[in-house]
Amino acid sequence: MLKPQLHQSRSTQTLFLHKPFIHGSRRSTSLPIWSRPSLLNKHRNVRVGLIPSNTKAVSSSSSSSDSSSTPTTTTKTTSTTTMTTTPTTIQTTPTTPTTTTTTTTIVTTEVVTEKFISVKATITVTLTVGGFLSHLGLKRGLDDITDMLGQSLLLELVSAELDPKTGLEKEKVAGFAHRSCRKEGEIIYETDFKVPVHFGEVGAVLVENEHHKEMFLKDIVLDGLPYGSVHLSCNSWVHSKYDNPEKRIFFTNKSYLPSQTPNGLVRLREEELVTLRGNGQGERKFFERIYDYDVYNDLGEPDKNLRLERPVLGGIEFPYPRRCRTGRPQCETDSLSEKRSNKWYVPRDEAFSEVKQLTFSAKTVYSVMHALVPSLERAMADNDHGFAYFTAIDSLFSEGINLPPFKEQGILKTLLPRLVNVVASGDDVLRFVPPETMNRDKFFWFRDEEFARQTLAGLNPYSLKLVTEWPLKSELDPEIYGPPESAITKEIIEQEIRGFPTVQEAIREKKLFILDYHDLFLPYVSKVRKIEGTTLYGSRTLFFLTREGTLRPLAIELTRPPMDGKPQWKQVFQPSWNATGVWLWRLAKAHVLAHDSGYHQLVSHWLRTHSVTEPYIIATNRQLSVLHPIYRLLHPHFRYTMEINALARESLINSGGIIESSFSPGKYSLEISAVAYGKEWRFDQEALPADLIRRGMAVEDPTAPHGLKLAIEDYPFANDGLLMWDAIKQWVTDYVNHYYPDSSLVQTDGELQAWWTEIKTVGHADKKDEPWWPELNTREDLIGIITTMVWVTSGHHAAVNFGQYVYAGYFPNRPTIARTNMPTEDPSPEFWKNFLKKPEVALLQCFPSKIQATRIMAVLDILSNHSPDEEYIGQKMEAAWAEEPVIKAAFERFKGRLLVIEGIIDDRNANSELKNRNGAGVVPYELLKPFSQPGVTGMGVPYSISI
Repeated sequence: MLKPQLHQSRSTQTLFLHKPFIHGSRRSTSLPIWSRPSLLNKHRNVRVGLIPSNTKAVSSSSSSSDSSSTPTTTTKTTSTTTMTTTPTTIQTTPTTPTTTTTTTTIVTTEVVTEKFISVKATITVTLTVGGFLSHLGLKRGLDDITDMLGQSLLLELVSAELDPKTGLEKEKVAGFAHRSCRKEGEIIYETDFKVPVHFGEVGAVLVENEHHKEMFLKDIVLDGLPYGSVHLSCNSWVHSKYDNPEKRIFFTNKSYLPSQTPNGLVRLREEELVTLRGNGQGERKFFERIYDYDVYNDLGEPDKNLRLERPVLGGIEFPYPRRCRTGRPQCETDSLSEKRSNKWYVPRDEAFSEVKQLTFSAKTVYSVMHALVPSLERAMADNDHGFAYFTAIDSLFSEGINLPPFKEQGILKTLLPRLVNVVASGDDVLRFVPPETMNRDKFFWFRDEEFARQTLAGLNPYSLKLVTEWPLKSELDPEIYGPPESAITKEIIEQEIRGFPTVQEAIREKKLFILDYHDLFLPYVSKVRKIEGTTLYGSRTLFFLTREGTLRPLAIELTRPPMDGKPQWKQVFQPSWNATGVWLWRLAKAHVLAHDSGYHQLVSHWLRTHSVTEPYIIATNRQLSVLHPIYRLLHPHFRYTMEINALARESLINSGGIIESSFSPGKYSLEISAVAYGKEWRFDQEALPADLIRRGMAVEDPTAPHGLKLAIEDYPFANDGLLMWDAIKQWVTDYVNHYYPDSSLVQTDGELQAWWTEIKTVGHADKKDEPWWPELNTREDLIGIITTMVWVTSGHHAAVNFGQYVYAGYFPNRPTIARTNMPTEDPSPEFWKNFLKKPEVALLQCFPSKIQATRIMAVLDILSNHSPDEEYIGQKMEAAWAEEPVIKAAFERFKGRLLVIEGIIDDRNANSELKNRNGAGVVPYELLKPFSQPGVTGMGVPYSISI
């Protein structure tokens, strides 16, 4: 079979000359013949050979035509004649006559016809601000010339089949694509191929970018093949060949288990995974797509200031999930830490789209830190002090803050379009938008019933637990932290639980619930109190379930361990009917809310969604080929997560960043997150039903909806979340059962088993020996694992992220820090006197300072925002899913279920009998409504952790 001769990044044809035996050896040489693209477009193919004693002269050519197949003529020469002669012999001595035989080759001709198919390739490249289509200068000019010559992209078609005669890969069909036209936001490239009729199905396309700049390749469509059009969804940055000479591999949209991979693609499938794993050496470059692991050793900046040194997270002392390796050099002052820089590597295709970068980006957080905060510090007098009056807090939403001129005109308006207004004078004014909670009820944050309701339908619905034992008792070492028994006695509780004579009866009836931050925070109290401007306690807050199905707060216990020569201090505060008791209760609530805010941000949000997911992403790209159906199922759930995590390490969770400067634990914030990971995190309990059961908020009941009976029937997060969980699980079940009709396929899937092993032993290496890791032997095992991952990246993250501005935008509702001790803890006579005289001032002093409050409010507005290019779960079908009719139908059913869920949530919010989501001034619970418009909406469940 004749095949195209182009196999290089430049346009060449090769002439093969086979020489006869010379000095006992046989040699062959190849001479490159350079040709222009116009010659390529005519698809001329020439082969000439010279063979000793049997000479073949081979010549063939093919040119483009409008027909789908083109015949090609091949000429062979194969005839031979033999003559024998006896030469004259001069006999001087007796000899034997000599006979000489001469072979002469004569040419005859045999005609063989080979057919080719005309195939058109259409390549769509997305216009980018940072890519090759925007740059000016010398390289831009060279790329324009490359486009003019029709050599923008080199494409090589790869057959999915091996050659049946040789058992080797079939020769690739290559061609340069030329620029065809420009559409809105896109450039179209085209090329035509002459593909041999026996080439087989196209399984992949190799792409080489001839430009000097990277380009974003959207898709490739091949038309004219006998089995129909072939689509390759790329959505990937293709590096310049001048940065990396290796061609990019793009497979078709059809998914294959490893054992089912067409034999012509096996090598490419394996080699692509090797490329993505890298070699673990050197510093990663911007254009690379290498996925590898490292510990969190880049949060501190000891070379800048030793006070910014932070411990490594990941290891025996502070177990933690692994992050993506960057390979930056070590710090000079701390060999265990990695140097920070203004460039944070993530694999190239994990980066934000330019829509997200330009219209909304988490990079805005970095800009807020470096542009807005200094402006606020100059604009606000006594910025480290608290607000003097509550009216001063209200003025943030009415009058705003006049910001001083900034060197870049309009930069703040660009960063925070919702919050920064340009007044007539041309100055910038930072004016916060009242959150919906404040709009509905200005004093919502003051009410105890709202304080309790938000544990079920607020920003952190993951902490409330059922009380199952009495008395409450600490598990910490009493030699270090003092007596373990709680100061909340049964006498205190029995005075408040009307209708139940004893605490034990109330526990039996599942009426007592608790927020317990005692043992997690108590070991850090003495450390945190050494930080200026903050304080900390261990805390317990007890609630009672009323007959209406709502919670009523009963008591708050605050504890200080023995420190500074003082014994353990603990006190119980209760809702009161006297003035002093009321204000002490309000102050105690402020402390508990600061604890809940810190736990929410550090554990429920960052740790349990962002941090634990990064190893899933790394392992998926290292061990599952893009051809793997599980890779394609998980892919949309990992969009943007690695970049947002890198940006968090840059500006949010780093030493001196937003978290440390705005939350009570200060520089110990991430340490506490690591302690929580070590003590609390288990993969098998991250599934929503398992989490509810672990906290005592549900028990298994086959007769109940979702197979669970809730301890609190009107639990908005759980009720809506279980609807979402069931829909996700059914979709995953349909998907997995299609590709794995038998569990034996799960067991023998080498890529899948390597993926799960790497997640357990490398990505979460500090927990590799835990017995609770699920096995991966059956379809049901796989369904459970995938459903958990999908839930964490979608429903779990949405529930704890997109309500941040709604519930914490008015910071007295959820202060992130408590700056002063309780007035009753070792008070001086003067302090106590001032408290009695002006208790409102004591509460305002306990709240965040002016700069802390405004900074965190601005950041929460950013983090609560849906990007215009947000992809909501079930809204968009992946191209690979659409290729398979069974999967396409399953997805349509999934999408239909999500639309039904939207309606159910709306109906629930309108039901006046559900007191935890309906009532005067109550914001409806919409955080798990699947879809949303862009902006701060307090609803919408994206596929992934995209902010």
